[in-house]
Amino acid sequence: MSGREAVLVEGFSYQHPEGDSPALKEVNLKVLEGEFVLLAGLSGAGKSTLIRAMAGLAPSFDGGTAAGSITVCGLDTRDHGPADIARVCGTVIQDAERQVVMSTVRAELALPLESRGGTVASVARGVEEAALLLGIEDLLDRKLQGLSGGELQRVAIAAALAVRPEVLLLDEPTAQLDPVAADDLAWTLRRLNEEQGITVLVAEQRIERLLVAADRVAVVSEGKVVSDSAPHEFLGWAEERAPELLPPTAVLFSTAGLSPLPASVKEARESVKGLLPGLKAAAQLAVGQEPKVEKGSNGQRFRRRRTGDSPALELRGVWDERLAGKAILKGVDLKVESGEIVALMGRNGAGKSTLLRHAAGLLTPSRGKRHAAEPVAYLSQTPGSFLPGDRLGDVVPLSVLQSNGLGGLADRNPRDLSGGEIQRAALALVTGAHGMDAPRLVLLDEPTRGMDGIHMRELINTIRGLAEAGSAVVVATHDPELAAEVAQRTVLMGEGIILSDGPTSEALMGGWYFTTETARVLGGGALVPADGAKLLREAVVTTRGGVAE
Repeated sequence: MSGREAVLVEGFSYQHPEGDSPALKEVNLKVLEGEFVLLAGLSGAGKSTLIRAMAGLAPSFDGGTAAGSITVCGLDTRDHGPADIARVCGTVIQDAERQVVMSTVRAELALPLESRGGTVASVARGVEEAALLLGIEDLLDRKLQGLSGGELQRVAIAAALAVRPEVLLLDEPTAQLDPVAADDLAWTLRRLNEEQGITVLVAEQRIERLLVAADRVAVVSEGKVVSDSAPHEFLGWAEERAPELLPPTAVLFSTAGLSPLPASVKEARESVKGLLPGLKAAAQLAVGQEPKVEKGSNGQRFRRRRTGDSPALELRGVWDERLAGKAILKGVDLKVESGEIVALMGRNGAGKSTLLRHAAGLLTPSRGKRHAAEPVAYLSQTPGSFLPGDRLGDVVPLSVLQSNGLGGLADRNPRDLSGGEIQRAALALVTGAHGMDAPRLVLLDEPTRGMDGIHMRELINTIRGLAEAGSAVVVATHDPELAAEVAQRTVLMGEGIILSDGPTSEALMGGWYFTTETARVLGGGALVPADGAKLLREAVVTTRGGVAE
């Protein structure tokens, strides 16, 4: 770290064009060259707006009014627009699908290099290196339109890195990545930061993925930076002031009454290594119990629908052969009963989103049959596409917004909402389209994208409420914590086929990637922090003959 400033934010305030109050309020933040800074905070706190302001997009591109200053690598955003800032700063916004502009992956990676006047040889080398860095070399000649959300996200990050920027700004970069790709990205960012000296600022809800790589954690709340400290200091601050920001491993320790809170699974295992043999045996015996349906904090309830004896969804031998030379689905069989909650997991490009689109009736199988009970509620990976227009209240009825705790956003432009707010509004729209009557089938594709811990709990309660009212719910997710909390069954997909289909407590037990943070620490089937904390407390009492310190 040189001690020179890579990013300097001084008294910066910003208000969206149609906002009734500032989204950012006199923010002060200094990031030195070579630092890795993690931006944490609840959905709608202002993290994405701050990233866009640093990139020169707000207010230059987004409109609105601003005060104060932001300087990036010596360039003042008041005097230099997004194009100038882009010469020193690579940016990946929250909606990667809105950032890519070319037709193929290779062309997308080549575009920033060509725009800087690179030679044919240097462009070819840069494309190859960026693709290898993000593990997308097999996608280079694929069309962007046919990629999964996670694949698009990696392409956007590779394009930002292709020009070797001095500063890298990322907004929710792991939101659509499978667990393997998310871990790979975390290590890639850490290596680039440590070996190449790239300054990294990342806004992220799932901070456990990047906390170990960060030098500092800056917490944004209601448009202000309210805490700026090293990772372990942040954990102590969050335990007292904002427990909803704690990652699962820290929640595990905090709930068990253990301290200090660990910043990684490695630290957690080291802290309890004397207890691990007994904990692992106990954890492997702990089978996840289906949690009781609780009323969500948003107050939304659904009226039970009468259901027949036939399944709410049945796919029999479904093939999808739309892509020349590649089958996306290969003879998939899946049956989901009314009132059942199924988590659909698998790596990026495994076929999860395609399966949901077939289940929703949006695609016709090349071969095979689909049966689905009507009505069907479907939410895709691009929730913003469900919210056209300039006013949210014109798209989503006020009563639906209010019942989902979103009434205060009715007059906002959907484009000015955070990713988590867009996700919640679109979910409210599709599930509330039939009034209080629950849909027969609910299909959700990555519904936790950009969602903080508080609203994750509301989502869990909404899903449980739908199932209690008779809906069959299928959730495609890369979030093992969500699957462990809400799903009775977990279906694992790979290369267009179903690899396994069974109880979630068994599917997530003892894995390396498709498992929860709690299971990684304890080595067994204590899937969520509350279960793991109980085992930890019991182990401490047994071993120390007392209570947890």
